[in-house]
Amino acid sequence: MADSAAAKLWGGSGIASRLWSPLALLADGWARDVAIEINGDGLISCIRPNAEPAGQRVGILLPAPANAHSHSFQRAMAGLFESRGTRSGDSFWTWRKLMYRFLDQLDPGQMRAIAALAQMEMLESGYASCAEFHYVHHQPGGKPYRRLSEMAEKIVAAADQTGIGLTLLPVQYHRGGCDGRKLDYGQARFGNSLERFSLLVEECRDTINALPEDSLLGIAPHSLRAVDTKDIIEALELAGDGPIHMHLAERDAEVREVEEAYGCRPVELALEKLPVGKDWCLVHCTQMLARETIGLAANGAVAGLCPVTESNLGDGIFDGVNWFRSGGRMAVGTDSNIRISLCEELRTLEYSQRLRDRTRAALATLEHSSSGRSSFEAACLGGAMALKRPSGKIEPGRLADLMTLDDSHINLIGRSGDRCLDGWIFAGSDEMVMDVWSAGRHVVKNGVHVRRETIRNDYIKAVKSLGDAL
Repeated sequence: MADSAAAKLWGGSGIASRLWSPLALLADGWARDVAIEINGDGLISCIRPNAEPAGQRVGILLPAPANAHSHSFQRAMAGLFESRGTRSGDSFWTWRKLMYRFLDQLDPGQMRAIAALAQMEMLESGYASCAEFHYVHHQPGGKPYRRLSEMAEKIVAAADQTGIGLTLLPVQYHRGGCDGRKLDYGQARFGNSLERFSLLVEECRDTINALPEDSLLGIAPHSLRAVDTKDIIEALELAGDGPIHMHLAERDAEVREVEEAYGCRPVELALEKLPVGKDWCLVHCTQMLARETIGLAANGAVAGLCPVTESNLGDGIFDGVNWFRSGGRMAVGTDSNIRISLCEELRTLEYSQRLRDRTRAALATLEHSSSGRSSFEAACLGGAMALKRPSGKIEPGRLADLMTLDDSHINLIGRSGDRCLDGWIFAGSDEMVMDVWSAGRHVVKNGVHVRRETIRNDYIKAVKSLGDAL
């Protein structure tokens, strides 16, 4: 750690500091004139409401959620594949073919620069941490790099530079479909036998130790199409104390393929064959029947929702209303990184429910009549659970994953409490996010990442070098 960018920039896992906010959303609700102390380990050590101003004066103080699902490299693809092809039925599957073509050009240096830009934009929009669902392991054509973890090391290097709290999830990917067919050329960079995947995870474990202590390693069986349930079970011990993430029930075609192979739907298969529980984050789940929604919610897993990407790819609409009613936990993620914006993920989630059901304030609960408050707190708590990160609330002993909103912004003038969240989520934008701390690391100041210019310039060079692939 001594030679890392994080050590030079952040001074260790956290920098002791004192903050004072006129309005803060604490674990037990809104409070005024709040003083907060952050210790050198990046933990909140003391909170005092009704305190006299002291230390750094900040805006409206909120817990900063985790980004529960990201494929960082896809940030360089944003906006490139929005034209209809020669066939009348463009879909996720045609988009995937274009993504494979893009991947055929991507090298480790470009991966690092793209990941750093994506992480920087996550931080600037209010996320404090990220779960990287990392599946690009090998060279084009499938030949491993000298170190199996070469590409994963670039994700870690990006986190070292940006200061984001990283949960790295090397992806297990064995086959091209439920029928056991071999990976096609576009998937060759993803594939590993169980033995080689085990070696990859151990290399990743060594690599992530270079980051601050709030970083974590888990594993990600890609999907029930890409990995047999027996192989998933055998690989689970590799996660150690880390989380397990998996794509589940994203597309109609996926549901049909699983039904044809196993005689049941993906959610049914996962609940029957896998030890799904509180350590799991199941991503998308946009193709669930009502009984599946209720059953999966009761199981304790987190639903990892990516409403902007799911809208962009035409995946479908997650049944958030029944999920909430059934006591389910949810987190939000940026997935394809077509648009990195925390408030837009939450807005799109709520609006999708309204459009489907022709109602308003769809995700509001008996506890919180504000749908903004309800979805924001759910994302904070569910994101922390999905990353197994001791954050999600502003209270002593938790990581100082914090964000502030500009209390002088025109959308917030004269507002307090839940109306501040509603003003940001439904009427605002990323420009309202002023400061972000990740485990006490003050990474965004006055709306700008502290290393924005360097990261942006590196990204520009990487994208230019990709040339015709874009």
